[in-house]
Amino acid sequence: MSGATTGGVRIVLRLEALCVFAAALIAYRASGAGWGTFAIWFLLPDLSLLAYLVGARVGALTYNIAHSYVGPVGCLAASMLLSAPILATVGLIWGAHIGFDRTLGYGLKYSAGFGFTHLGRIGRAAREAA
Repeated sequence: MSGATTGGVRIVLRLEALCVFAAALIAYRASGAGWGTFAIWFLLPDLSLLAYLVGARVGALTYNIAHSYVGPVGCLAASMLLSAPILATVGLIWGAHIGFDRTLGYGLKYSAGFGFTHLGRIGRAAREAA
């Protein structure tokens, strides 16, 4: 699938994601929010996978909305503007989730199917391509 990164660029993108994950964890620890809260909400963005039951196009769109850095950064900005610490908690957990996923190679999805991501093929799509 065209549009997927390869080689050194893919490695850099995954290292960037690792940095986002680590920074979110460090900031979360400094925030004083509880780790139980983190554990409960960390996988929440993955509920977007249920949209694949409707079809690949809807699934990819929903997954990409839930796994874009736009949401967490928006929460962090709104937290500072509105003095709403809960939004910082949401933004840090959400950003950590996305960083973790992308570090593992789970990139934004193409409508061709779940296995086609901007970071390359994953799962069955990767095995079939090999």
